[in-house]
Amino acid sequence: MGDNSKHRILDVGQCDLDHGNITRMLKENFDATVDRARDNAQVDHLLDFYDYDLILVNRIFDADGSSGQDLIARLKSGDSATDAPVMLVSNYDDAQATAQESGAVKGFGKANLDAPETTNLLGFFLEK
Repeated sequence: MGDNSKHRILDVGQCDLDHGNITRMLKENFDATVDRARDNAQVDHLLDFYDYDLILVNRIFDADGSSGQDLIARLKSGDSATDAPVMLVSNYDDAQATAQESGAVKGFGKANLDAPETTNLLGFFLEK
């Protein structure tokens, strides 16, 4: 895990505000290190250098409009599939269901970022 046993999380496709809020919540609750990727190329680059405990993926990337669902499908299939749990960040139940069908774990919506159930959900992967 590195970083004195802190967890390392990759946050993909969020706008500045949402990335800041997600990072704050993860640092406060789990003392996590959060890396940011704005697009698929940055994801691939970071995955070459780091092992992640969790990958959070926005439904639609803020930087270029790419599909988070497509990234999840790619990350969870094929020879280069990652062992890290991948979680969709979306308030839409249908998007969450699609992500889970592609191999993601149950995710959460930004509207519930500071809810106890989100902390509990993340805690399953990031136990203190």
